[in-house]
Amino acid sequence: MSGTSEGPTPAADLNRAVVTESDFSTTYHTYQSAFAAAPLAMAVVDREGLVVGANGTLGELLGSAPESLAGQVAADLVDLASDARTWSAYQEVLRGRQARLRCTRRLKHPDGQSLWVQVTVAPLGTGEPGVLLSLADISSQRELQARLRHLQMHDPVTRLPNRTLFFERLSAALEVESYAQGGTGRIGLCYLDLDGFKAINDTLGHRVGDRLLAAVAERLTRCADEAGLTRGSAPLVARLGGDEFALLVEDSTGTDQLADLAEAVLKAVQAPFDISGRRLSVSASIGVVERHAAGTTPTALVQAADTTLYWAKADGKARWTLFDPERNAHRMTRQALASTLRPAIERGEFVLEYQPLVGMEDGRLRGVEALVRWNHPQFGMLTPNRFIGLAEEDGSIVQLGRWVLDTACRQARQWQLDHPDEPPIFVSVNVAVRQVWDSDLVEDVADILAETGLAPGLLQLELTESAVMGSAGRPLQALQALSDMGVHIAIDDFGTGYSNLAYLSRLPVAVLKLDGSFVRGFQYEGTGAPPNPADEVVVEAMIQLAHRLGLTVTAECVETSAQASRLRRIGCDTGQGWLYSRPVTPDRISELMSRQRVGNP
Repeated sequence: MSGTSEGPTPAADLNRAVVTESDFSTTYHTYQSAFAAAPLAMAVVDREGLVVGANGTLGELLGSAPESLAGQVAADLVDLASDARTWSAYQEVLRGRQARLRCTRRLKHPDGQSLWVQVTVAPLGTGEPGVLLSLADISSQRELQARLRHLQMHDPVTRLPNRTLFFERLSAALEVESYAQGGTGRIGLCYLDLDGFKAINDTLGHRVGDRLLAAVAERLTRCADEAGLTRGSAPLVARLGGDEFALLVEDSTGTDQLADLAEAVLKAVQAPFDISGRRLSVSASIGVVERHAAGTTPTALVQAADTTLYWAKADGKARWTLFDPERNAHRMTRQALASTLRPAIERGEFVLEYQPLVGMEDGRLRGVEALVRWNHPQFGMLTPNRFIGLAEEDGSIVQLGRWVLDTACRQARQWQLDHPDEPPIFVSVNVAVRQVWDSDLVEDVADILAETGLAPGLLQLELTESAVMGSAGRPLQALQALSDMGVHIAIDDFGTGYSNLAYLSRLPVAVLKLDGSFVRGFQYEGTGAPPNPADEVVVEAMIQLAHRLGLTVTAECVETSAQASRLRRIGCDTGQGWLYSRPVTPDRISELMSRQRVGNP
C-alpha cells in the first residue's frame, strides 16, 4: 500500500522540544531587554501588590534605582490609595476581576518638582500571575491644558478672572460642603460698573478705554488685597464684561465688612487716572449684597446685586447701595403689575369710583371725577398711583384711557336718565398726554359721545399743568378740536408746574383745578397755629386772574369746613375733597343727586 502516514519518531520529538526551549529562552530574554529599554515607565506587580521588577525609565521618573523598587508596595509609589474609588478598582485588577485601571496622579520627584502621570494597571496575560503597572509622564500636556484654561477663564484686557471663572468660584462657594464644616456660612458681593466710562470709550477710543479698565482692575485688586490682610484670603476680583466688575467675599463677617470694602472701592476708583498722557476721571456705582450662603443660588445672588446696582445708579451714581428686601419686593410687584396690565384690561379687572365736585356757594353736586381702580386678583384694590405710570410707560394707557372714558360717559348718561328731574351732572376724566400722541383722542371722544348719547358739555377732560402748558402742534390742535366740540378742558394740579397764567389765554382751557398743597395751607385754622396771610393772598390772586380769563376754579383736597369757608369767601367756584365725599360707587352718587346739598360745607 502506498500513501500511508507514519507518526513522528522520538528523535523528532526531542529535536522539536529542544527548539521550543531555545525559542522560549530567546523570547524571554528579548522581552526582558524590551522591558528594560522601554521608554514607558513600567513595573511588574504580583498579586499581593508588591513590585517584582521595574525598568530604568520608572526609576528615573520616581528618582530611585530600579532595583530598589523591588519589594515595595506599588500602590504607595503612585498614590493609588488616596481615594476609595481608585483603591477599590486597583484591588479588583489585582484579583483578576477587572480588566484595567487608568487614572491620573500628581507625584513629587525627590528633587522637589511635581509631575503629572497617567497610571495604567493591566493583567500581564492569560494565566500569568501579577499585573503590569505603567506610567506616562503627561506634565507638559497638563501644563498646556492649564495655560489654555487660564486663557479661557481670564479676561485678556485686565487679566482678571472672567465671568465664567467668577460663576465657577461662586457656585463652589455656595456648595454646602464649602461652608458647613466651618467659617461664617455667609457670602458677600460687591457688583459695580463705572459711571462715565462709555463717554470716555466713545470719545477717546477703545484702546484708551481698555487701558482705563486695566488701571481700574489694578486698583480693585489692591483694594481686595488690603481687605484680605485682616482675613485669611482676599476677595475674588473679576471682570464680568464691559465696565462691570465684581468682588466676591467668601465667609463674610456681615454687612459692615462689605460696606468698608465698597467705600474703599469708591475712593480708589474716584481718584484720577493718568492714561496715555491724559488725566481721566470716572466714578463707580456699586450694588452690595450680604447674606447667608445656605439657600442662596448664584443666579439669585447676582440678580440681587444687579438690582441693587440699578438702585445706586437711580439714586444718583457714585455711591454704593445695600440690598433692601422690601424695596426689591416692591420692584418685583411693579414688574408683576406691568406684565399683567394689558391682559387685566381685557379681563375687565378695572372699576371706576366717582368723587363729587360741589358748588362752593350752594353745596350742590355739580359733577364727579372718575377715578380708576384695579381690582387685582393677587394684590387687591389698587389706586392709580400704583399702575398709571406703568400704563404710560408701556403704552397700555391708550387702551385703559379709552375704557375709562367710555365707562364714565355711559355712567353719566345713565345718571341723567335715572334722574330726569335733577340738573344733569358732568363727569371729569383724566387724560394722559400719551393718549393724545398715540391715539386719535378727538375721534375717540366723538365716537363715545355719539354711542352713549352724552352731551359734550357734560364731559370734562383733565390734563396736568405741565402737559397743557407745554402743548404745541398735535396736542394743542386736539385740545382745540375738543373744545370746539363743546367738551370742557381742565388743568389738573394747577400751581405745581409752569403757573403761567398769561399763557392760558392762548389755550382752550375752561377750568383750573388748584393743587391740594394750596388748600392744605388753610388747615391751621382752629389748630392754634398762627395764620399765614400769604396763603390766602396767593390763592385769591390765582382765582381772580382765572376769573378774568373766563375760567372757573376748583379746589382739590377740601377736608374741613374752615377751608371751605375761606375758599368760598375768596371766590372759588367748586370744591372736591373728603369734606364732601370720598370716591364712591355709582349707586352712592345716585343717592347724592337726590339730596339738596352734599357733605357739610
